[in-house]
Amino acid sequence: MSPKKARQKRKKQNQQHTTLNVAIGIVGVLLLGFIYSFSQNNAYSGVPIEVTFPKQETPRELAANIYKKNPIHKIKVEILNGCGIKGIAAKTADFLLLEHQVDVVKTANASNHNYHKTQIIGRNEKVEGIALISESFGVSISDKDIISHVPDESLDVDVTIIIGKDIETYSKVFNYISK
Repeated sequence: MSPKKARQKRKKQNQQHTTLNVAIGIVGVLLLGFIYSFSQNNAYSGVPIEVTFPKQETPRELAANIYKKNPIHKIKVEILNGCGIKGIAAKTADFLLLEHQVDVVKTANASNHNYHKTQIIGRNEKVEGIALISESFGVSISDKDIISHVPDESLDVDVTIIIGKDIETYSKVFNYISK
């Protein structure tokens, strides 16, 4: 190899080493910046937060004791929206659960939204379900305009409620769902 070619080769290697050294230097500076930033974030103490819990006058009750005092009734209820007011079936389900401990197993839209009167329909021989729902709505169990008995075991529910456009006339329910 001629001396000129050897010098060019060393010069090229020196340039490569210099470029590599500069890149390592830049990465080092960035790394030091990240380490400094991280240490500042961890060292920042922030605003002190003081947590206080309210004092309870009465001891907490076990869920089993609450259930014994006010058990959920063992009836299956479905609620169908027959009036077209959005979300009314779900709100009525909340009313029945929270105010009367009735667990609603299904909420849906009725076949149409043209039901003028609310209907409470017994689907099997469990009369206590119809009695409880009629009481919840503030209706007499003997009111044949609202209460009916149309057995349908295939629905797997005890009572079907179809909410009609007259829902405002049932003040117990309407006051709750209009909150």
